[in-house]
Amino acid sequence: MAVVKSKTLRMLLFSFGVFFVLLGSVGAVLPLLPTTPFILCAAWCFLKSSEKAHRWIYSHSIFSSPLRNWEENRAISVPTKVVSVLMISFSGLYTYWNIDTEWVKFCLLLVLLLVSTFIISRRSEKNRIIFGSV
Repeated sequence: MAVVKSKTLRMLLFSFGVFFVLLGSVGAVLPLLPTTPFILCAAWCFLKSSEKAHRWIYSHSIFSSPLRNWEENRAISVPTKVVSVLMISFSGLYTYWNIDTEWVKFCLLLVLLLVSTFIISRRSEKNRIIFGSV
């Protein structure tokens, strides 16, 4: 994929990329936010906006492993799956108990179920760099 030609759109995508890296960085420290989805979004934004930023994120000591795992194997590590599905489950419970509108509740829970199914159905690869697996 090539870098976008529009300077305005490139700046917007680059800004989103930085925002997603920040969210992913917070997610690397806090168990409430998953890191990998935000880093995947950041990598895509950088791919479209800045070759230099795209090279940087792929060579980063923490972020490169999940990116390469996804790109090369379309795989999500088991610990990432567990944390993601747990957080989605907590979100589903919160939605179920705190939203009164039935159709909104149904739609949100359906989306959460579909996302969980997608995550669980991806192949699992051992992630040596982050989790020290053999």
